[in-house]
Amino acid sequence: WRMLTYPPTQRALLVGCGLQMLQQLSGINIVYYSATILQMSGVRDDRLAIWLAGLATLTNFLFTLLGVWLVERVGRRKLTLGTCLSLSLLAIGFLMSAQHSPPVTFHPLEPTLANSTCSKYLCESCMLDPGCGFCYRENSSALLTSSCVPVNKASNERAAWGAYNYCPTSYSWLVLLGLVLYLAAFAPMGPMPWTINSEIYPLWARSTGNACAAGVNWTFNILVSLTFLHLAQYFTYYAFFLYSSLALLGFIFIFGCLPETKGRRLEEIEALFENQLCSCGASDSDEGRQVEYIRVKGSNYHLSDNDASDVD
Repeated sequence: WRMLTYPPTQRALLVGCGLQMLQQLSGINIVYYSATILQMSGVRDDRLAIWLAGLATLTNFLFTLLGVWLVERVGRRKLTLGTCLSLSLLAIGFLMSAQHSPPVTFHPLEPTLANSTCSKYLCESCMLDPGCGFCYRENSSALLTSSCVPVNKASNERAAWGAYNYCPTSYSWLVLLGLVLYLAAFAPMGPMPWTINSEIYPLWARSTGNACAAGVNWTFNILVSLTFLHLAQYFTYYAFFLYSSLALLGFIFIFGCLPETKGRRLEEIEALFENQLCSCGASDSDEGRQVEYIRVKGSNYHLSDNDASDVD
């Protein structure tokens, strides 16, 4: 309880736990479903979606090494701020894909289909209904005829071209690019909360502070992992705007409340949290300031004239 009654450690604990929470709420654990995301964007081949998901994961690994190299050169604060603005690329990719969703151009006239709930006019809205499928014909450049029809699992009839969980689109590459760039930009954010949490607590509170922050990290890890597919099903690409909004809130929090700890001693870091919480980000004005320590020669109680002459 001492951490909760001592103001500097209170503020440090809030910043440390906040960083771990924002790391997860920015949506990094959707990488578990990167193959599903690529299928949602219009990648039709399951094997190709898996290989492309592997490419995105490899990008994250390589840029994590780059983040470790940059942490002492750029600084924790700047590196963390830069990663909080990257998720919007993925959201923009899904937005463009949905806005160019193929229209329904052919409406079956059979009585069983006339009153169907699948009477949608865009492929995107057709995909939202799990009981509907998108049937189409295409040539090398465009869709010729398309319709939204109910899924009949008892029927043996199949469409020559059809989609059940994706919309055929030419913007799949944009979602892949957004996913790769997001993972590349996020890579420094992976180790950064752990690095900062290892520095911002005094020695007597370090183990407790890191344990609390780790607990927050795994709690929100589970939360994001369990809810992503449900959010994607009901909100489609708007789910990524939710993560983008949370990342933007994280940017504001980090900008106002996270001080730069690069090159600072433990005593100096503790002093950064003695002021009000959202004023500690202003400590960047001291970044790069050099403190010079000099050795004073002499003794407290037998200071001779010769010794005194060495002190200016």
